[in-house]
Amino acid sequence: MNSKTKKITTIAMLCAVTYVVMVVGRIPVVLFLKYDPSDVIVTLGGLIWGPMTSCIVSVIVASIEMITVSDTGILGCIMNIIQTLSFACTAAVIYKKRHTLSGAVLGLGVGCLAMIVVMLMWNYLVTPLYMGYPREAVAELLIPVFLPFNLLKGGLNASVTFLLYKPVITALRKSGYVAASEKEIRSRHAGMVLLASIIIATCILFILSMNGVL
Repeated sequence: MNSKTKKITTIAMLCAVTYVVMVVGRIPVVLFLKYDPSDVIVTLGGLIWGPMTSCIVSVIVASIEMITVSDTGILGCIMNIIQTLSFACTAAVIYKKRHTLSGAVLGLGVGCLAMIVVMLMWNYLVTPLYMGYPREAVAELLIPVFLPFNLLKGGLNASVTFLLYKPVITALRKSGYVAASEKEIRSRHAGMVLLASIIIATCILFILSMNGVL
């Protein structure tokens, strides 16, 4: 398989998996806000194949979502793209420049922070347009609703991506789909794995409590 065909196949595969995860993995959290783990797939693609892969997959999947399952139109599509790019591409760019365990942690952390800041601004600017809420009402929701939701989403995405990266890249190498790299992460610090697991458990318990399960 030549490199161009392999790249197209990779992007198509990532788009398909991302879309399926988005459709079946939506979990209501608060108000109209729902969490789905599709950004994890986009971010893994960026960490493995570079930030441009994250960008392409994000745009394609958001566009397909807009015309199939979304009711927020072009504005919702734009919001989805910006949210995913602010997290996934930020993490992928940093990891590309610093291909180490600390680089991965730094990239995911900065990506999470970038997503939170960017989405607070875009929620203030765009949410009133497609949800029909007065901007003053949206402004009052930024800190008590949108900030915790984005913290929850960013923490879950970063932690799940961190835990999945090693087994995914190992499986891809064994299959011959990805070449080995001398600079690649060879192990995950036990403390970081424990921290990621605790964050995931905390976020899941929070979602369950918000939905009245706990």
